[in-house]
Amino acid sequence: MRIIYNHQLETFISVVDAGSFNKAAEGSYITPTAVIKQINLLEADLGVKLFERSHRGLTLTKAGQSLYNDSKYVIQYCKDSVLRAKNAMLADGKLIRVGTSPMTPAQALVDLWSGLQQEYPEFKLKFVPFENTPENAREILAHLGQNIDIVPGIFDDTLLSLRGCSGYELSREPIYCAISVNHPLAQKSELEVSDLYGESLMLMHRGWSSYVDVLRDDLEANHKQINIVDFDFYNLEIFNRCEYEGGILMAVRNWAGVHPLLKVLRVKWEHFIPYGLLYAKEPSDNVWDFLEAVKQVKKE
Repeated sequence: MRIIYNHQLETFISVVDAGSFNKAAEGSYITPTAVIKQINLLEADLGVKLFERSHRGLTLTKAGQSLYNDSKYVIQYCKDSVLRAKNAMLADGKLIRVGTSPMTPAQALVDLWSGLQQEYPEFKLKFVPFENTPENAREILAHLGQNIDIVPGIFDDTLLSLRGCSGYELSREPIYCAISVNHPLAQKSELEVSDLYGESLMLMHRGWSSYVDVLRDDLEANHKQINIVDFDFYNLEIFNRCEYEGGILMAVRNWAGVHPLLKVLRVKWEHFIPYGLLYAKEPSDNVWDFLEAVKQVKKE
């Protein structure tokens, strides 16, 4: 028996599962006539009768039952084969798996992509979304190179040491503030430090980043009118909390799209934090070559 995976085989499965040509047609958004035609063509191609047709409906023949038992495996095997073929095609180049989440957007890398493709067309990017939880962050950064090669984000030596990874700095980002679009300060295009007087400013706890600690020290020494509120981890919940509590959240401009009801504004202070690519302490040759390519493109 010659079995070639095609859409007729999927139609056959849908007819068996639905119990009739009409119901299968409804589920596939085609006409019953088209379904019957595909089944007839499949029977002719295989040289076997798959259904007994009567006024009471359809009944699988022994051949039909045998094909049904094997067909789902055949389809999955073929889909897996296509996936393996695509992966083999990607293997001809240098595939870099980029971990992304709302707090680790890849826009800075996307901005470099045109230049990278012109100069280094062998590289290909695969974006791997992940949920930004404390457990996931620890696991992913501790095992970079296994399922994810690089993660864009803010960092410093403290974070790299805690997470056991390395970082390549793309830019030194000004520290911004995120506020609710309904907050009176949202009308401004840029904030003065004095605008924050009487407000609650949400900062990551001391020890998370030396750059944030410098900001904290400055505010505690020179701007005591600002109420600093500590929190432990950046995720969507802290952005939600900022919005419904009417607070102000330390942010960077790359997070402008994280929450639709928050506006990210620059503040007139001289505080910055590194933003770049996190990667394994012992990266693969592909990752190392990619980082070198990024460095070259940034120089141009």
